[in-house]
Amino acid sequence: MAATTAAAAFFTNRQPTFILSPPKTKVNASQLFFHCNNSKPFFKTTISCSLQKPPPSLYPRITASRPEYIPNRIPDPNYVRVFDTTLRDGEQSPGATLTSKEKLDIARQLAKLGVDIIEAGFPAASKEDFEAVRTIAKEVGNAVDAESGYVPVICGLSRCNERDIKTAWEAVKYAKRPRIHTFIATSGIHMEHKLRKTKQQVVEIGRSMVKFARSLGCDDVEFSPEDAGRSDREFLYEILGEVIKAGATTLNIPDTVGITMPTEFGKLIADIKANTPGIENVIISTHCQNDLGLSTANTIAGACAGARQVEVTINGIGERAGNASLEEVVMAFKCRGEHILGGLYTGINTRHIVMASKMVEEYTGLHVQPHKAIVGANAFAHESGIHQDGMLKHKGTYEIISPEDIGLERSSEAGIVLGKLSGRHALKDRLKELGYELNDEQLGSIFWHFKAVAEQKKRVTDADLIALVSDEVFQPEVVWKLLDMQVTCGTLGLSTATVKLMDANGEEHVACSTGTGPVDSAYKAVDLIVKEPATLLEYSMNAVTEGIDAIATTRVLIRGEKSQLSTHASTGETVQRTFSGTGAGMDIVVSSVKAYIGALNKMLGFKDRLPAKDSVERTSVSA
Repeated sequence: MAATTAAAAFFTNRQPTFILSPPKTKVNASQLFFHCNNSKPFFKTTISCSLQKPPPSLYPRITASRPEYIPNRIPDPNYVRVFDTTLRDGEQSPGATLTSKEKLDIARQLAKLGVDIIEAGFPAASKEDFEAVRTIAKEVGNAVDAESGYVPVICGLSRCNERDIKTAWEAVKYAKRPRIHTFIATSGIHMEHKLRKTKQQVVEIGRSMVKFARSLGCDDVEFSPEDAGRSDREFLYEILGEVIKAGATTLNIPDTVGITMPTEFGKLIADIKANTPGIENVIISTHCQNDLGLSTANTIAGACAGARQVEVTINGIGERAGNASLEEVVMAFKCRGEHILGGLYTGINTRHIVMASKMVEEYTGLHVQPHKAIVGANAFAHESGIHQDGMLKHKGTYEIISPEDIGLERSSEAGIVLGKLSGRHALKDRLKELGYELNDEQLGSIFWHFKAVAEQKKRVTDADLIALVSDEVFQPEVVWKLLDMQVTCGTLGLSTATVKLMDANGEEHVACSTGTGPVDSAYKAVDLIVKEPATLLEYSMNAVTEGIDAIATTRVLIRGEKSQLSTHASTGETVQRTFSGTGAGMDIVVSSVKAYIGALNKMLGFKDRLPAKDSVERTSVSA
């Protein structure tokens, strides 16, 4: 009966924590959080989505200030840390390979967004990954944000072995706030078939490796029991208790295969909070995969049950079906945290969400679906007549989030139509309304391309501008640049292409080739100049607007014959990297060649990057 009362109080008062009996008494949180054994629930609750504020006495007041960072404690019990793993788990998406420059750009944007912890990568995966994490630690990990004054934690992932942990520490130690994140599988199926180890062996490995990480001088260590969602509860309490004794400061509870329901995941967090010895001395974290489309719901359920760190990615990218989406989780806390979730809040500056989303989308080549929550192209679009009527009368009739809150402005309210007579200032203002914050150099480059398009089109649309930004700003470092090209094709003979490229030293190269079509012949001509054989894995093209004068955007995915290798964090397998490229233009062949050269530039950026001498020495020492 006491457990039933506590669970009912949880929903009635919207408090995110449980009041438990004496700490040493084991409690089954399934009795406390939800009762799923009966066909009917033992209580009912109604959640209203009205934005009308409830009496202030029911809910704590949310403050915008970020609490002082202490690795194993948060001074404000309602504050939820945001741990972004876009650069690590997100990059494991097929074709999402990022160069060091792209990773650094994204890390800087994440810092501007206000992310508490940036998981910069898996340093032991390759020398390139090591260098990227170390660069982020040095630059982003020591830069004070101008708006918030905060310096983000820079984290490196490692498996539970000394080599990985040493390599991770060598990469992140340059940050003001470094963290090592180490993990080992704890579910029966993983221990039997992947690790081939007993429970006792896994506990000993986890304990000793956390202790080893602390011995290196790292006072911020996160431990994850991989596949916790399918792990035995009693075993979880045991291993988590042991790693706490060894010095872990954050315990991350991953639903690695995305199998749990929100009720289950909430109970899992509550069980761990209730029954793990020493849990009051650490932060509980969530990491939810999206295999059943429940990652955001599970993450919020975990926070309501006591987790105070959420692991997320921009646009929800990641392994298989992806991860919990940062923008969805953060906006859920912002919209409903005070009213429903007991006052939970984050330190995210939501006005930088759109720019972060677009940057990740363009750099990874993983396009956001139009109906994606918060950042999809249709998220604030209203086509139904009934909806349009309501919106004209009051925007709150069909929008619970203002687009301005995430960095968008309504184009219909701006009153600007861009064309060939538009100036730089008008272009800058419209791009800002679309969520792009560009420097003068980037704006100058886009402006001349905008004028060229405007000469051929009466009106340049938002979709055209987005394509131009993608083609000019979100591109890898230039190794080869397209100068000119000419193609001849049709039914009367072989397709022929002549291509002129410029290399990084400014020298021009020309080649001519034939092929089965204009794109094939152009790609073969590029190959004759670049001399880096690559296999085309994917090719897709879209018109960004309607009409015969639309800009075409092309995306390609390639793999080099001498492909760069990387180690997969979870499986330990050696995998071949793939590289994506995008291009845009009113000529579909030009757009296609730009995309192919972009992918080649990204691949060559990995091939030609030589690690600094000290990094090679450190990596070899940790091997």
